[in-house]
Amino acid sequence: MSQQTLTIILFLAFVAITLYITIWASRQTHSAADFYAGGRSFSAVQNGFAIGGDYMSAASFLGIAGLIALYGYDGFLYSIGFLVAWLVALLLVAELLRNSGKYTMADVLAFRMRQRPVRMAAGVSTITVSIFYLIAQMVGAGALVALLLGLSGDLAKNLTIVAVGAIMIFYVTIGGMKGTTWVQIVKAVLLMSGTILVSLIVLGRYGFNISELLGDAAEQSGKGQAFIEPGLRYATEDTGLTGKIDLISLGLALVLGTAGLPHILIRFYTVPTARAARKSVVWAIWIIGSFYLLTLALGFGAAALVGTETISAQDPGGNTAAPQLARAAGEIIGGETGGTILLAVIAAVAFATILAVVAGLTLASSSSFAHDIYANVIKRGDVAEGAEVRVARIAAFGIGAVAIVLGIFAQGLNVAFLVALAFAVAASGNLPALVYSLFWGRFNTAGAVWAIYAGLAAAVILVAFSPVVSGGETSLFPDSDWSYFPLANPGIVSIPIGFLAGWLGTVLSGERDDAKWAELEVRSLTGVGAEKAVTH
Repeated sequence: MSQQTLTIILFLAFVAITLYITIWASRQTHSAADFYAGGRSFSAVQNGFAIGGDYMSAASFLGIAGLIALYGYDGFLYSIGFLVAWLVALLLVAELLRNSGKYTMADVLAFRMRQRPVRMAAGVSTITVSIFYLIAQMVGAGALVALLLGLSGDLAKNLTIVAVGAIMIFYVTIGGMKGTTWVQIVKAVLLMSGTILVSLIVLGRYGFNISELLGDAAEQSGKGQAFIEPGLRYATEDTGLTGKIDLISLGLALVLGTAGLPHILIRFYTVPTARAARKSVVWAIWIIGSFYLLTLALGFGAAALVGTETISAQDPGGNTAAPQLARAAGEIIGGETGGTILLAVIAAVAFATILAVVAGLTLASSSSFAHDIYANVIKRGDVAEGAEVRVARIAAFGIGAVAIVLGIFAQGLNVAFLVALAFAVAASGNLPALVYSLFWGRFNTAGAVWAIYAGLAAAVILVAFSPVVSGGETSLFPDSDWSYFPLANPGIVSIPIGFLAGWLGTVLSGERDDAKWAELEVRSLTGVGAEKAVTH
């Protein structure tokens, strides 16, 4: 059996299992709470695995492994940033958000403010961040299929992106949060199992001597000692001060972005209590932390056993390093047949990763559109639950279509890099409003709207005028140049703009509701009154 045939069989088997789960979940979905929050019926352990499944995306599995394989030490910075970010989420938002909200981030923001302007701003921000993140998953899907089927044409990649988009829309529209959560749990178990297996083979090949692995990786990379030292990709001598600032900007976006990601935030609503929300984050940290440590073995193992030239020849962004390593690792234990089987297994797991994450993102953005924009802005709260859920399902089609089109245009960029941009947008628009709302008594409607729109606009505009979009060989438009903003990641500028705009909008507005703030403070810190938000 050929590797392509085996991969397709395994992939179709996973899709069949998850479609069954989705259809089963649809029969358990009877209300808006079921569709948006899975009936708040998941345990801390289940939600921890689901959070891990949401977070360990194509960026983590394909993108970070590729960055480490191509740039060594500097690539591992992503793993560190993604992991440290969970401490911010745990300490700042997890428990408070679960106590204060109902279905979306906007429930917390709008609790003590004027509903319509705040919900509109939060909805726009949620959809924008989700689409940025979705683009990365689509790019990963296209690169993976090109490797598996030996295809070099754009048509095959484009068709793959369309197929992934169609399946994710099915997951969301049919299964809602219950179906999406169980798909995430299954995918997290598969991804961890595959990563551990490949890592053990790689480490075993070097007698579990990490120093020997790093030395071989450095030698095969062609960069020598520089490969395992900082400065190969970020803050290089050529980029000077701009490169150093860009590195700080990337770090800020990675560490602060998680606490503003819509598809992560809605996960805190799927558990019955705030204590379960907090425990689920602790479980997620253990799962995600173990995974990111293993990306060292994946990345440096790919550099040592496959070679950076071979990896970049297959995909310039390095997104296929992990599957290429799986083939090499399989050949170590089982010859060509072993390589074929392990590549097929890891490729199917990577597909599962992409499908599960895009489903979570699409659910977050379509829920925000239906619950925040349609139900509370357009209909002013006067809408039946069934109609609201129907709108969410329709919105999933529209958001999926946009992600498909943009994913086709963004091919060639590293998926971890694309996700870092999504983190910057989330940290600039969502995080300032969320932090101010939970911790500042004077914060008001003007402050929330200013924080979201200013942070969001700053991040998006700066990205549009950055080297990511134009002016470089790996830009979206390499033949044009309007890169007036020198940094690849806008976080160091756009995040302060979001916080500053939130403060300025608040102090310039006379609106203030101390009674509502007192109620929110008690509810967020103690959970008293949270059930009222849940049931009514």
